[in-house]
Amino acid sequence: MDTAVITDGKYRSSVAAARALGRGGWRVAAVQTRRDCPLEPPVFVSRHVAEGRWLEGGAADPDYPDRLYALLEGYGRPVLFCAGAATLNAVAGQRERFERVCDFLIAPPAVLDALNDKEAVHRRCRELDIPVPREFDGPPDRWPVVIKPRCGEKLGLKAKDRYAVARDPREYAAKLAAMSEYDPHPVVQEKVEGDGAGASLLLDRESRLVAAICHRRIREYPASGGPSTCCESFYDEGMIRQAHRLLASFGFVGMAMVEFKGNRVLEVNPRVWGSFPMTERADSPFALHYARAARGERLDYQPQDYSTGVRMRFTLNDGAAMLDYLRHGRPGPFFQGVADWFRAREALSARDDPAPWRRYLRNTLLRR
Repeated sequence: MDTAVITDGKYRSSVAAARALGRGGWRVAAVQTRRDCPLEPPVFVSRHVAEGRWLEGGAADPDYPDRLYALLEGYGRPVLFCAGAATLNAVAGQRERFERVCDFLIAPPAVLDALNDKEAVHRRCRELDIPVPREFDGPPDRWPVVIKPRCGEKLGLKAKDRYAVARDPREYAAKLAAMSEYDPHPVVQEKVEGDGAGASLLLDRESRLVAAICHRRIREYPASGGPSTCCESFYDEGMIRQAHRLLASFGFVGMAMVEFKGNRVLEVNPRVWGSFPMTERADSPFALHYARAARGERLDYQPQDYSTGVRMRFTLNDGAAMLDYLRHGRPGPFFQGVADWFRAREALSARDDPAPWRRYLRNTLLRR
């Protein structure tokens, strides 16, 4: 039986990956650094995980790659699935070394850095005739605008702190000054209206498309703009085609989510994205295709190989989002959220694997 090692077990995406791989016949080992998650992560108690392994220290430690390498040596060349950005970057920085002990689909550091750079992404989009929001080199001549660093994640910023919205010149000056503390030359662009959506793709070693899934945002927290708390699967061939052209132009391999709004590309997350559990909820073969492609198997892309119209929520975060919409005088999303208590599926729950959801609730209460 082939083995897959999933790192950064604290993330909810690790549970979805473990379930998909376990159901697909893989032996799954989940790994977590102790300093980054003192409580046992939910993935450790999944019935689809054969073994939960702790690593001392944290993923940001200089010797973390050495400890991870030593662990992987003991599994007889597993497939490595990096659920967290810190591990992804650590392995990318030592790709040739890690290729000696495991299989994976991870782009080189230069490609990851380019895709994390919003200005570089927008420049490439313009070269490919892919629509992007208008950017301002000087003071904007229309409002509102969004101000964000070129790469908020590399600065260690939380998702909600990676951008600011300015609606007039006074607000712009104040928020530009605040954002300039993180990045002396932040990106300033028009605020695009419309539904937020993501096209998530898997590219093999030759940058060929082997899997894709689309989702649209239903609610987010904070309500003014933040990570998705409820989303729904759908299919858009044009969006997938544009996302693939963009990623392939950088020579990207692995998993990435291209974020769209109003049919324009906002940014790229060249890693496992927050709503990755939708791949499990919508019965997408994404995780299994990753493992097979990482082994070097040549797969053909099958369009719309997942269920559409599936609505998924992160229940606790979505409850906070509903209240935030109500506080901002937007009762519509609040009452829609009430209806979703009965029709949307919790991201971590599963009839055949209830323990991770219970452990997540327990850990949340203990942390609070």
